[in-house]
Amino acid sequence: MSLWQQAIDDAIQKTRVNIERFGDLFPHVSENGKYHLNPNTDWTVGFWSGILWLSYEYTKDETFKKAAEKTVASFRNRLDNLTELDHHDIGFLYSLSSKAQWIIESDEAAKQLTLEAADVLMKRWRPKGQYIQAWGPEGHPDNGGRIIIDCLMNLPLLYWAYEHTGNEAYRDAAVIHADKSRRFLVRGDDSSYHTFYFDPENGEALRGGTAQGYMDGSTWTRGQAWGVYGFALSYRYTNNPLYLETSKRLARYFLERLPEDDVVYWDFDAPITPDTKRDSSASAITASGLLELLSHLDAGDSDRAFFEDGLQRTMTSLVGNYSTLGQPEAEGFLEHGSYSVRGGAAPDDYMIWGDYFYLEALLRLEKGIRGYWYDR
Repeated sequence: MSLWQQAIDDAIQKTRVNIERFGDLFPHVSENGKYHLNPNTDWTVGFWSGILWLSYEYTKDETFKKAAEKTVASFRNRLDNLTELDHHDIGFLYSLSSKAQWIIESDEAAKQLTLEAADVLMKRWRPKGQYIQAWGPEGHPDNGGRIIIDCLMNLPLLYWAYEHTGNEAYRDAAVIHADKSRRFLVRGDDSSYHTFYFDPENGEALRGGTAQGYMDGSTWTRGQAWGVYGFALSYRYTNNPLYLETSKRLARYFLERLPEDDVVYWDFDAPITPDTKRDSSASAITASGLLELLSHLDAGDSDRAFFEDGLQRTMTSLVGNYSTLGQPEAEGFLEHGSYSVRGGAAPDDYMIWGDYFYLEALLRLEKGIRGYWYDR
């Protein structure tokens, strides 16, 4: 049995146990080896739904299907009541829940729910500034003109909605936002800002910044990871070669700065001491992003061997050094993820998004099962 197969089977078994352990609640981040459980109100809850759908695709076990469908019903309720949806992470929520159900089961109600979610995301579009506002209400004094690199992973919801409706407003907003992200979030040395501020009245560029990185001018590793994957997904939907080039640039920057054990620290510019925190979730996201990137590269592409090597090194270290393989009572799949080191929030714990992208990467490597960012 391959190492990937062992890791998959271990994660699937943990998920089976977690269904009973979590009940109707959703895991977020952990403390002392126990996941904090929330109702369907946080930006992270879609990742648990995604893990359940991946588990069902792999096993065809109705236990996972029923649990996943139950989460989709919760997402229906959340949208009907517009509960905690005043942010841009609608793609993270609904791509991995209702859109996953549509992809797997061709369920029309799930498709309709996902389209309604895309409409909620479009409410974040700011015509005057020409961007999708990340956080806060329109006109917010601090966040009214702010975008963040994470949003690249929410754009596939809009691309997908265009494909299913023909409404060009979805695609146009996604493309304009991706172009703006490429121009202002990606620096000339191929590093990235976490966030960028614009004048909300006219879209004039103001400055780069961070919310969770070491400092405004540093490169937060999870932000770089979102860029690797996000631009590769924008390329899939648009065939714009500039997006593929940008994904490659960000990936090379990431891989060229891997530490000795091939799993990144929380920020590429943070001082490295024995106490510096890692972010295994950033490496898991990048591994999934590399798989998407590699799917678009010809066999003779000069960068292909470099990215394949980086992927293998990353996944080998995640499984061998950071996973809970061999710890049957563990709730999470990956140790040593960080939510916000700068903010002191879960700086060295399980992250549910880290678990999701780790399983997504394993299943794509071993079984060709991809995530739920686009139709199959």
